[in-house]
Amino acid sequence: QVQLVESGGGLVQAGVSLILSCAASGRTFSQYSLGWFRQAPGHEREFVAAINWIGGTTYYADSLKGRFAISRDNAKNTVYLQMNSLKPEDTAVYYCAATSSHCVGYGCYRGPSEYDYWGQGTQVTVSS
Repeated sequence: QVQLVESGGGLVQAGVSLILSCAASGRTFSQYSLGWFRQAPGHEREFVAAINWIGGTTYYADSLKGRFAISRDNAKNTVYLQMNSLKPEDTAVYYCAATSSHCVGYGCYRGPSEYDYWGQGTQVTVSS
């Protein structure tokens, strides 16, 4: 069982950077691959980024590659999402998720159904 708690969201102006954190409980954090998703009102939950259990491979939504960065610190049981040059269209609730799968490849991590555990989400609002 893994419990995930996101933090770091808020109201920011367009163009700034923000770092989201997701703290996980459990002693087996390093065995989980982790992902970030977001959901805007009226839209489906959308894949943002993922990092595998080893931490050496990352995956990004094509539209966010180069602007967002995912990382993890297994010593702190935490996964991060660095978001740069934020735009109003980045406004959404951001969720972190964990999967015990050790599947290899982008297709293993882009779908919400691939994940076993979810956090409660943190709101990010970007004003123009």
